[in-house]
Amino acid sequence: MTEFLGTDGGQIADEVTGLTAVAEEVVAARQELVWDLVADVTRVGGWSPECIRVVWLGEPGRPRPGARFTGHNRFPNGFEHEVTCVVTEADRPRAFAWVVLDDSGDPARPSSSWRYRIDPLPGGSSRVRQSFTHGPGASYLRAAAAQAPDRAAEIIAARRDGLRASMSTTLRAIKAAAESSYATGAGPGQRASGPG
Repeated sequence: MTEFLGTDGGQIADEVTGLTAVAEEVVAARQELVWDLVADVTRVGGWSPECIRVVWLGEPGRPRPGARFTGHNRFPNGFEHEVTCVVTEADRPRAFAWVVLDDSGDPARPSSSWRYRIDPLPGGSSRVRQSFTHGPGASYLRAAAAQAPDRAAEIIAARRDGLRASMSTTLRAIKAAAESSYATGAGPGQRASGPG
């Protein structure tokens, strides 16, 4: 049973923490190429319907644990916000992960955690699994559920469904980029030469 307590109860929308969303796609490209794409966070804005821009913070601006970046997001209702993220895992070619910091800035209590897992498949293809886990830190979702405790379950379910849809769209775009690069022999971020 899911229970949501109003602000007078002192605890708000406990079910927000641990909320997960997962999407998966099979990509006809080798694991290393897929990892290079997902770990190039500056490309996310071209793939995601929610994240519109990502910029590395500081040097060296590459995917390694402890590296930071900002993501600028836009929700379907037009609300925009910027988040700071910290890379937690950069295990080429298997996994790439980060946490989204809340206002406390504590990576041990993030607003959310994101992870790509890339597994090799026979024939040079890869299975890409993107996962999201909420909390335990503060977030817009937690605040929205707290402001409307009688609708908290509906708000949380809508966000989970929206995340799944957005993640599926993002993975399909990554698949297209990876398969295009793989087919032409161009690496990530490179264009294959040809008649033009």
